[in-house]
Amino acid sequence: MNDASALYIGLISGTSTDGIDAALVRFEQNVPRLVHALTHPWPEALRAQILQVAQDETKLDLDAYGRLDVAIGQIFADAVHELLEQSGTSVTSVRAVGSHGQTIRHRPIGERPFTLQIGDASVIAERSHIDVVADFRRADVAAGGQGAPLLPAVHAMLLAQPGRTRVVLNLGGIANITVLSADGRVSGFDTGPANGLLDAWCLRHRGEAFDRDGAFAQSGRVDETLLANLLDDPYFALSPPKSTGREHFHLGWLDARLQLVSPSAADVQATLLELTARSVANAITQHAGDAADVLLCGGGVRNAVLVRRLRELLQPRELSSTAAYGVDPDYLEATAFAWLARQRLLGLPGNLPAVTGAQGFRVLGAIYAAPRAPD
Repeated sequence: MNDASALYIGLISGTSTDGIDAALVRFEQNVPRLVHALTHPWPEALRAQILQVAQDETKLDLDAYGRLDVAIGQIFADAVHELLEQSGTSVTSVRAVGSHGQTIRHRPIGERPFTLQIGDASVIAERSHIDVVADFRRADVAAGGQGAPLLPAVHAMLLAQPGRTRVVLNLGGIANITVLSADGRVSGFDTGPANGLLDAWCLRHRGEAFDRDGAFAQSGRVDETLLANLLDDPYFALSPPKSTGREHFHLGWLDARLQLVSPSAADVQATLLELTARSVANAITQHAGDAADVLLCGGGVRNAVLVRRLRELLQPRELSSTAAYGVDPDYLEATAFAWLARQRLLGLPGNLPAVTGAQGFRVLGAIYAAPRAPD
């Protein structure tokens, strides 16, 4: 297949586990351009299991782990089929699928650092009949890096403006920033929780998967004592490179800090929203003080209360969605994993050592070949 005409698919389910984002991507002079995208829903029982495992609420034996790995791979394959059907795209026109998988543990620090994304790539390849590239993060971790974030290279490609420092803020389950410096340097790291804690608390107290438009948070008031306790977590004071996930910032982490205070459920939600806004603003002020603007992407873009609070804290910087620059804020991550798949097939690196802290550039991902049609 001629790579100049080939399409790629990127798949990711983030720490919010609110669905599998699937992006069909074409490359124009090596720059990824979104052709079609969708979010494929998780079966509710499977989503609940993933959240319990990711939050360390459920211990898996090897049999349960194997079944979960395959089940996630099956749903990722379903997302590929839905994307092809919706877009009217033939299997033969897609060169490869880049599958991030579902993170269930991310421990990049320690004597034996590791990161674990599951969703059996062989199952995806078998069911989709398309080669799959997966397991993108571990090569960077093996090289001494954080394995995250991996999006800054694509942010730079699509959104950098020479002579102007700007920040790309991704509000997923975890918030991360990419600093695109005026001189061309690129840096970035996870700032802390974003939607993950907000969604989990909302589900516990409202039975709703997310806080629509931030209404639940808006109905409460920030508890300053609780907020100070949350912001006292050592992660926020760490210098980059750094990354985190739901295995750290989860409901158990929050519950431990609620033992000394007893705010209402709405006040806790308001405080969690302020935690996200304040930790993001602190990170940008400290590491991108000269930024002229901040571009938002990820699911948090739709939380009007969170966006308004960020705008207040980040003044006088201009705050806008990446959509204003022709980049869909909902599918930028999925687009990035299509790019990473192509990088792997071309034998080119996918990480930025200045971001992850790896010892050098690394080709990321492993290739899982699809079954070939019989002659």
